[in-house]
Amino acid sequence: MYPFDRIDCEIIAALQKNARQSNKELAALAGIAQSTCLERVRRMSQAGVLRGFHAEVEARALGIGLMAMIAVRLSRHSRELVDSFREHVLTLPEVVAIYHMAGANDYMLHVAVRDSDHLRDLALSAFTTRPEVAHLETALVFEHVGNRPLPNYAPVEDF
Repeated sequence: MYPFDRIDCEIIAALQKNARQSNKELAALAGIAQSTCLERVRRMSQAGVLRGFHAEVEARALGIGLMAMIAVRLSRHSRELVDSFREHVLTLPEVVAIYHMAGANDYMLHVAVRDSDHLRDLALSAFTTRPEVAHLETALVFEHVGNRPLPNYAPVEDF
């Protein structure tokens, strides 16, 4: 596990609120020198703690009129079928998030489509034709609030 200290936690919290702030602003929030801040961000990026910096985009501006969650149950639970399905799903531009689950369903897929016709066509062509898929269940998303900060439960070291 990455050795976090209080300053690392402050940097992560600040970046989760606004990843576009400058290094100068970030350093001021953390109470450290700009060069130190830049080095800490670089180190956390290299360690895989910071996996990327993203823009939140209005879905309708991209022609997305409907989002849904698709629960998928596989026909069998072999490594080959799980890997095959996962690889297939990763190729679909409509799939914006993939959750491999425990329980009755094996996968929960967050999809973004133009409209209900697009959703139906996606389900029929991308999922029901797959030999590893035994069952689908679709639920429409009425509201999506994304990019909420993750809570930090990592142990914090005192330096």
